[in-house]
Amino acid sequence: MKPRATVAAGTDLAADATGPAGGGSSDGGKSAGDDGGRSAGGRRSARRAGTTPPAGGITWRLRLRRDRTLVLMTLPAIALLLIFNYIPLLGNIVAFQDYDVYDLGITGSPFVGFDNFARIFEDYRFWQVLINTLVIFLTQLLLFFPIPIAVALLLNTIMSARVRAWVQAVVYLPHFFSWVLVVTVFQQMFGGAGLVAQWMREHGHEGFDLMTNASFFKFLVTAQAVWKDAGWGIIVFLAALAAVNTDLYEAAAVDGAGRWHRMWHVTLPALRPVIALLLVLRVGGALNLDFEQILLQRDQVGPGASEILDTYIWWTGIKTGDFGYAAAAGIFKGLFSVAMVLGANKVAHMLGEQGVYSKK
Repeated sequence: MKPRATVAAGTDLAADATGPAGGGSSDGGKSAGDDGGRSAGGRRSARRAGTTPPAGGITWRLRLRRDRTLVLMTLPAIALLLIFNYIPLLGNIVAFQDYDVYDLGITGSPFVGFDNFARIFEDYRFWQVLINTLVIFLTQLLLFFPIPIAVALLLNTIMSARVRAWVQAVVYLPHFFSWVLVVTVFQQMFGGAGLVAQWMREHGHEGFDLMTNASFFKFLVTAQAVWKDAGWGIIVFLAALAAVNTDLYEAAAVDGAGRWHRMWHVTLPALRPVIALLLVLRVGGALNLDFEQILLQRDQVGPGASEILDTYIWWTGIKTGDFGYAAAAGIFKGLFSVAMVLGANKVAHMLGEQGVYSKK
């Protein structure tokens, strides 16, 4: 008795041999049907053999086998995230305890429920600090966020690639400076004994000290943030501009659009997804102002103008040993930031943009 595969092969050979001789559309349909049957049978046999993925898509086992090298490369990063980002989240339990770091520890400290959160909401100073933090954030959002976009649009109009690269490198260089160096540079420039004040005194004018002016503090920290971090935003927007199809500019120029019309109708619409994404992330970090920047200048202008949520948690919680209060304030800050991200992302969806995640 012949094997089934041999019989099937013989039948197929016989069909191939007799098919062309018969001619006609019916034979052609029969041959097509035989080819479809053979291909379907081949796919089923290959699937049983494990050489092709199922019709529903590749399984996670095949995907893991295929990408095992990439998975091994990401394991150190995953370990770092687990050790330094996720495992410390278990320490948030101290927000519900009368935590004693020296004698009782986490396991021995008594639970107090939401007493630490009640202390936060009853502390008028906390709400003043929260409002001050939001004011500084809004100032930076209005004055700092548009500057990288404007500078990127300006650099994009420079025809010389060498000049554009040189300007981009010079603007991006302060991003690598520490806040200690940035504050020192501003002190030497705009302090009471700085270069600007000395020049004004030499020319018969009264000097000034912007570094100790409490009413000017929010603009001062915004100027420092612009000088330090605007270069990073410029690179992001230049990368988005590089992806714009040049045919759109040529078509707009043929239609008679000038430089401003091309920027308004071609360039800015291409930047809208990136602008929306960075704006959502920026709004989500409304309470995450630079702690080191503010702490270095806190004593010069006083806590009334410079106190933000992070420095307030540091002085009233961690420095005094009230870790339960500090942990409760940190949880409040995290929940507030999540609510801000979700709200800003909802607005982005309403404006037709994707935001952080796409709308289902």
